[in-house]
Amino acid sequence: MASFVSGPVIGPLAPFAEGFIAQLANLSYSTQAVKSHCGLLVHLSQWLAERGLGVRELTPEVSAKFLQMRRDAGFVTKVSDRGLQPLVSYLRELGELCEPSAISSPSEELVDRFRRYQLEERGLAPDVVSNYARVARMFLGTCSEFISVSLTELSAADVSAFVLDQCGKRSVADAHNVISGLRALLRFLYVEGWTRLDLASAVPKLARRRRDLPRALETEHVVRLLASCDRATPVGVRDFAILTVLTRLGVRAGEAARFELHDVDWHAGEVLIRGKGPRLDRLPLPWDVGDAIADYLRRSRPRCSNPRLFIRSCAPFTGLSRQAVGGIVRGAAIRAGIPPLGPHRLRHTVATAVLRHGAGLPEIAQLLRHTSLQTTTIYAKVDRTALSALALAWPGAEA
Repeated sequence: MASFVSGPVIGPLAPFAEGFIAQLANLSYSTQAVKSHCGLLVHLSQWLAERGLGVRELTPEVSAKFLQMRRDAGFVTKVSDRGLQPLVSYLRELGELCEPSAISSPSEELVDRFRRYQLEERGLAPDVVSNYARVARMFLGTCSEFISVSLTELSAADVSAFVLDQCGKRSVADAHNVISGLRALLRFLYVEGWTRLDLASAVPKLARRRRDLPRALETEHVVRLLASCDRATPVGVRDFAILTVLTRLGVRAGEAARFELHDVDWHAGEVLIRGKGPRLDRLPLPWDVGDAIADYLRRSRPRCSNPRLFIRSCAPFTGLSRQAVGGIVRGAAIRAGIPPLGPHRLRHTVATAVLRHGAGLPEIAQLLRHTSLQTTTIYAKVDRTALSALALAWPGAEA
C-alpha cells in the first residue's frame, strides 16, 4: 500500500484503504488509476475526519458536498459521482453504507414493494422491472400524500386521464412501456388490497400498427458486418465473437450480455441461454460460433474473476451491458458501410434464413424461444413463396 499512498491514511476510511487497493488491483485498474483513487480516498477520509463524520455518515448528500469542495478547490479529476463510485461501491459491498434507494416516503416504499414483487414473485427481468418502477413512480406521484386513501378512491377515469396525459407527450414505443408498466402496477395494487377494483382493464389500449415486415439483412451485409471487426486487436476479436453469436444463434442483446463462462458446454456442444425472467434454454453450439468464442478466450478476454463471458476491454473488467452489445452492432454497421441497425435486426435475420430453408413456425418459435406461437406468426408473412400458393386468381385473368 505504501507505493500507492504517501504517508499514513488518517480518518474513518483508514481501515478500508488496503482492501480497496486490493479490489482495484483485482479489477485490473492500471497503476496510475489505483494511485488516483487512493488519493481520492485519502482526501475524503481527511475531509470526513475534519467534520467529525464517520463512514456511516457518507450519504449521497455528504458526497455531493465533498465533490463540490473538490471542484471549488480547483481539482479537475475525481470531481463527479462517477469518480467516487468505485470507493462508494466497495464500502457498500462491505455493508458500511446504506443502499442509495433508501425509502423516504410512503409512495417510494410502495414502489419498492412493487419492484420486489415483480422480481421475486413474477421473476421478471431487471430491465423490465426498472421500467415498471419508473412508471409506478410517475403514477403514484399524481396521488395525494395520503396514498392509502388516494388509492382506495382511485377510479377508471383517473387511470384514463393519466394515460392520456403521458401518451400525448411520448413516442409510440415509450407510450407502450407506460401502458404495460401501469397495468402491472394496477394488478399489484388490487392483489395487495390497495384498490377496491382491478383497474388494469381500465388502462386504454394503444393502437400499434406494424408498418414493416421483419427486415432481414442480406447475406452480403452479414459478411461485411463480420469482416468489419479488426481481429488483429483484442476488441476486434471480442466484437467478432459477439456478432457471430448474434448472427448465428439469434439471441437477444441482453441474452448475449448475460452469457457466463460455464454456459458453454464444450463437450456436449451446447450453449445455455439465459432468457427473459428465470427462463433457461439450451441450444446447439455451431462450430463457427464455438471457434469465435474460443479465439476470444485464448487471445482477447482479460484475466479477471468476473464470470461473464464478454468483458469490457478496459478496467474495471465487468461484463458488458445490453446497451454495450447494441453499441457494438451499430459500430460494426458504420464500419461496414451499411445502414444503421440494432441487435434485434440480426435476430430477424436468423429467423428469416431458417424459414427460407424450409423450417416451420414451430421450429422458429423453438429457436427464438418465443413463449407463444402467436409471436412467431409474423414470420409467415415473410415467406412470400408459400403465401403465393394461397393467393386467389384475379377475376378475368387467364388461367
